[in-house]
Amino acid sequence: MQQLLRLVPQTGNWESIDVDQANPSPSWDENLGHQVDWRRQWISQIVEEVQKVVHCLTTEISYRDLRFQAVPYSDTYNGNIKVLAPSQFLVTVPVKGLAGYREAKEQHWRYYTLQGTRLPCPLRDPEGLEQWLAVEQFMKSLWQWHEADVNIEGDIVPAKVLQVFRKLVENAIGTCHLSGKVSMLANRRAVCVAVETSACQVEVELAPAVEIPTVWSKKAQWPPCLKRWPSPERVECIKSFGFTLLACSNYHWQLSFLRAEQVLLEQLDEDGGCRRKCFQVMRQMKEDHWCPGKRPVITSHHLQVSVRDVGHRGPTAAVIGWVSSAFPQGLARATQKGQWHLFLPQTVLFWTCEKYPRLKDWQIFSKAFLRLVRKLHKCVSQHFLKHYFVRKSNLLQYANWGELDVVAQKLAFFLKDPHISLP
Repeated sequence: MQQLLRLVPQTGNWESIDVDQANPSPSWDENLGHQVDWRRQWISQIVEEVQKVVHCLTTEISYRDLRFQAVPYSDTYNGNIKVLAPSQFLVTVPVKGLAGYREAKEQHWRYYTLQGTRLPCPLRDPEGLEQWLAVEQFMKSLWQWHEADVNIEGDIVPAKVLQVFRKLVENAIGTCHLSGKVSMLANRRAVCVAVETSACQVEVELAPAVEIPTVWSKKAQWPPCLKRWPSPERVECIKSFGFTLLACSNYHWQLSFLRAEQVLLEQLDEDGGCRRKCFQVMRQMKEDHWCPGKRPVITSHHLQVSVRDVGHRGPTAAVIGWVSSAFPQGLARATQKGQWHLFLPQTVLFWTCEKYPRLKDWQIFSKAFLRLVRKLHKCVSQHFLKHYFVRKSNLLQYANWGELDVVAQKLAFFLKDPHISLP
């Protein structure tokens, strides 16, 4: 018999109601907990199978090219694997041979293209979660990072790194005899593979990653002054994990704070609150009801490869010829959408925790949960959500606004009559 969890406005509590008989039942919390636990077990099984494949592929890749490390196999938590959705993973593949990172002291314009020609106007400057990466920013570097297959005029260029890495992945699939289980996904700027598991097919993005431990990015002006959450001691701990640069676009490296975010998540409820439970239920609702599907809009941050993103300064007319030559498929190819993935409900959680730092705001699950959903609804309906660490970056800037509006409508219906369907 199907049941609903319905919020009672007079008490602020949830009650379980049979759809047919409308008889209240006290078992809602247990049923909802079962759903969350089932998801965790199901995801764990998928992660187990995916990480075996990833470990095998990257071990072979590291043998062929010293610049890439094998993703370690772990019986517990694997920090290199990020679950964006049940069938959508991001795997960071660490590079090696780059040590002693330091911020660039001075900026200069770049005029090169991936094909080796010169531009009449410089490439655009990085914005938000982007930055250049020059080999001279490292005190120590392997000679291979100076080679032309990844380096242009002293810059380690992500598109060149991805080109090398993609070929290594293709070869590793055959060498490891995984052709029946793993296949390359075509027409992607990132390196993506489809992995067949016993539960479902999983799309896995393999992103080469420059890990920069102990150094905090200057772009991440966090935390702002006079904030009670997290504590100063926790802030120092989080910053000690540094950040990561991901190769997932043409010229600019993408800033990532996956390890810092994970530490922040793990230490949410040391005071006994229900923050993690609220997050887990919201994630469950998002996947099952508000935003289902293999590529949900509020799981991914869509980066648009437009003429502007491909990169230039100056009049558009001055670079139309270059765009045509740099992209033989034409201008339409240059404006094709790509994707880089961020877990948006997690960001909503961090912002809400910062605004409501006190334990008393996280003691009653129903009230705390609805507060979180209201924040999500506001962000989705306004098409605006700032990155928690790099606060000048809007994670929804290039998302499909039509899809966001559909999700916003579902959230509005839920907030008007809060209920959760139970199996």
